[in-house]
Amino acid sequence: MTGDDAYRRAWHLAEAGRCTEAESVLRAALATDPADANLLTMLGFVLRRQFDYVAALAACDAAIAARPGLADAHGERAESLLCLLRDRDAVAAATEAVRLAPQHPASHLVLARALASDRRFDAAVAAADRGRSLAPQSVDGLLAVADVNRVAGRRDAAERAVRAALAIDPDNAYGRWLLAMLDAERLRVGRSMRALRDVARANPARPDVVSMTWPIRGLLGALRVWFAPAIALVTAGALAGGWWPPAATLARIMAGLFAAVVAGFALRLLVPAGRLPWRCLRLAPGLLRRAVHGGVVTVCAQVALLIGYAVTGRWWLPVLALAAVAVLWVLGLAELVGARMDDPGYLRSLQEVARDLREWRADFGQWWRDSKRSLRETWNDDNSDSLPR
Repeated sequence: MTGDDAYRRAWHLAEAGRCTEAESVLRAALATDPADANLLTMLGFVLRRQFDYVAALAACDAAIAARPGLADAHGERAESLLCLLRDRDAVAAATEAVRLAPQHPASHLVLARALASDRRFDAAVAAADRGRSLAPQSVDGLLAVADVNRVAGRRDAAERAVRAALAIDPDNAYGRWLLAMLDAERLRVGRSMRALRDVARANPARPDVVSMTWPIRGLLGALRVWFAPAIALVTAGALAGGWWPPAATLARIMAGLFAAVVAGFALRLLVPAGRLPWRCLRLAPGLLRRAVHGGVVTVCAQVALLIGYAVTGRWWLPVLALAAVAVLWVLGLAELVGARMDDPGYLRSLQEVARDLREWRADFGQWWRDSKRSLRETWNDDNSDSLPR
């Protein structure tokens, strides 16, 4: 089998979801010609599909070393770097891919995703539009435009692009998921949950249970943003009531009002969602599940404390609610980490951060030991000079 034959066969196998077989075909062909840049690039693509991002990046690096001018290799390298959360390196790799192949739509699209991940939204939208202009009927191009606009907060443009993509390919799973998440961001709860359920039914091997918990997680996320300052305001009024009684009266009214708003917002999100988010939460990663349950309990306790203060006027109740804000934020951080525990790239990034922290601690410990030894030696030398002879 020639290199071109192996490339085509691996591509078809990967598109059919048979990535392990595709990898075997590529490695067999590379055993004959280990410097074939096209095969190495395809190997990077196949490994990325199998979530082996480190090996995918190594394959792309080998392809670039064999043929530095291959735009596809730089583009695939950018994809692997994005999966490893190395956004700036991904921007550099994608920029090189665009320089080498300015008329290749995929190069502009991966650059758009890299720029969006690096939060350079205007440049990302421009790159996505450029990629789409080179292939107006490309579903991948339209979805990339939608993705970038969604991250940039331009939901109307994102929805238009998604609907255009689904008009070409109505069964596209990612497009349907993206439209469901746009509905979620606009609090179209019932429609979003129905769409996510349909996507999960169409892909039973990899159901996105984390996305389907969004009503619960969205509620907690919104409360972390505004409920904490609301509780702080009530607490300030309760404490000020010690020397100005009208402040305590106003604080009790606000406490009841805020508790009612939280209850209403929770009903607005959770009732239309039904039991599906809670069922999916049972299947979510353990850290995410525990963090969400802890967050729900914490919010319920805070609402109960505010109601108790509104009824009784005891100043220490909002103080306890304010102290629980720290718990809510710690649980939010745990939820953020837990939501991506099944992402190998994210785990790899966490491992690298942990490794850097260990190295920093070791370097600091060595510096501290050297400093103490140096100070001790200086002290001994100074004392020895001051002794009478």
